[in-house]
Amino acid sequence: MGNIFLAKSAGFCFGVERAVKMVSDQIENRTSMDERIYTYGPIIHNDTVVSDFEKRGAHVISEEDMATVENGTVVIRSHGVTKQTIDDLEACGHKIVDATCPFVKKIHKIVAKYSEDGYKILIIGNEKHPEVQGIIGWIKPGTEYIVIGNEEDAESLHFSKGEKVCLVSQTTFNHNKFQELVEIINEKGYDMFAMSTICNATELRQKEAAEIAAQVDVMLVIGDKNSSNSRKLFEICSNKCDNTFFIQTADDLDLSVLQSIHNIGITAGASTPQKIIEEVQKKCQQKILNKC
Repeated sequence: MGNIFLAKSAGFCFGVERAVKMVSDQIENRTSMDERIYTYGPIIHNDTVVSDFEKRGAHVISEEDMATVENGTVVIRSHGVTKQTIDDLEACGHKIVDATCPFVKKIHKIVAKYSEDGYKILIIGNEKHPEVQGIIGWIKPGTEYIVIGNEEDAESLHFSKGEKVCLVSQTTFNHNKFQELVEIINEKGYDMFAMSTICNATELRQKEAAEIAAQVDVMLVIGDKNSSNSRKLFEICSNKCDNTFFIQTADDLDLSVLQSIHNIGITAGASTPQKIIEEVQKKCQQKILNKC
């Protein structure tokens, strides 16, 4: 008889749950069907959730659309956006509902303050990720900033010794990697204010995933292909379990990988709906029962 170990931290985090609720509230509370509701970019990185909101009347818009679509309510995605984007949306006549994760919002305030105080800004994360792009947009114009994502980036930092540097991180960055990069940067002798802005939920999720992956035969990571935190979970679990698989829904699960398997681990990214997690868990349970 096999066992299934489901991570307690799997699924929506506080910021994602809050953002999804804010979009739902806008849809349910609109006074007429003619009232336009938009999200600036996908509200979260999950195609299933975004598609459901589209069907219910909340449409995704981008920078190119803001001046051409009919005025309405624009819900800012959980990853946040630049200050300029907020200003541009308001200038176009849209009403703003800010669903930026509070932990991300905190980073915006930090980089805005420290760049105003003359600090150079270091961001540990993926420069192309929407969250990081949003953070950059709150740095005082003209301030030098650098985004680093690996040891090579950290080693090649060229700020002068004694330079005032403010260091923050993408909220979903790998916690262990963050610590490794900070150690490298600390050796450069900067006058540095460093704050781990990886959210507690991310750190807990990564730790729990690693612990489960280390004791199972197969590890399943459920998440959207565009979800940064889900891909990091896959990376972490792969280092602990050779049979780690990244899936988006139960339909992606090839049951043949569960053949002759005793223990199955399941975790999921912060933007994975509970319904999808339950469907994967149920499919695994059925496979185990059929083997008995």
